[in-house]
Amino acid sequence: MSQEFGGVPIALPKSRSIYAVVVAVLLAFLLFYYYYGSLLTILLLFTITSFCFYYLQDMLLYHPDLPANSRIYVPIPKMHNLPHESVSIHTPDKVTLHAFWVSQPKERSKAVPTFVYFHGNAGNMGHRMQNIWGIFNHLHCNILMIDYRGYGFSTGVPSEKGLSLDARAVIDYLYTRNDLDHTKIVLFGRSLGGAVVIDVAADTVYSQKIMCAIVENTFTSIPEMAVELVHPSANLIPRCCFKNKYLSSWKIGKCSVPFLFISGLADNLVPPRMMRTLYMKCGSEQKRILEFIGGAHNDTWIMDGYYQGIHQFLVECQSISTAPLEKPPEKSNVWHEIQDV
Repeated sequence: MSQEFGGVPIALPKSRSIYAVVVAVLLAFLLFYYYYGSLLTILLLFTITSFCFYYLQDMLLYHPDLPANSRIYVPIPKMHNLPHESVSIHTPDKVTLHAFWVSQPKERSKAVPTFVYFHGNAGNMGHRMQNIWGIFNHLHCNILMIDYRGYGFSTGVPSEKGLSLDARAVIDYLYTRNDLDHTKIVLFGRSLGGAVVIDVAADTVYSQKIMCAIVENTFTSIPEMAVELVHPSANLIPRCCFKNKYLSSWKIGKCSVPFLFISGLADNLVPPRMMRTLYMKCGSEQKRILEFIGGAHNDTWIMDGYYQGIHQFLVECQSISTAPLEKPPEKSNVWHEIQDV
């Protein structure tokens, strides 16, 4: 907001601009109350509040700009000595997704599993490069890293429906490549990415295109997370008022592919009991859960036994074995600084 003085525009201080808007809104409500009465004024206030709550939810859930410059700077695999190819994936609704294809040497790429990596709700795929390094070097798998619409260099705006389309477009893209084994596609998702993975695994068509699914520190649903993060009274809000629902606790019962649940018991964002609930409700006959006492929301991957547990699960999936996983050592890693988001 600005005023002109002597033909020269002078910007008002930001605090004054906000004050002016607040005063204008209050005056508008007073006039509306004067002419239409209290009942219609309350109804108008409720309608505006509901509208704002519904459309501001995306800002509360999706954080592609955190940390700063995440939309203009995406660390590349080469920074961690990983071979890679930058690819563009097009969705049915004309969005272009930016992805990194990190492949094992040509003679091995067709014989090993391929991870499709869905990250959390903040930053971009480049912020997960240390975990990618571990998957590449410890599990010896190919990895397709993907930035959702509105994240990193991908176009579009994030939404629940949009991320669902993105995930399916990514799987379709893999089936256009001839440098991997299409029977060994593994979906991996952390936090928000776990909800995306469960959505795909519950799809009767796309579940046939993957070997197994792995979710890490993910939640049961957005309404239930609102109760945890906002206030217990949030459970009184009708489900239809949530723009993004991600009803994983309902979808997981429809999943039949082998499932691995990785839970950090020191997670202070997503309650570990949500991971246990998803495990219990999972409809798969071949499901496993790995729990790490020292694992927090973003750093469970540094725990001792993490990659060993995933490796054993992958061996089981490829051999159709039902032998139980070995419990990982209950020992915290000595790393103190985490660069993940």
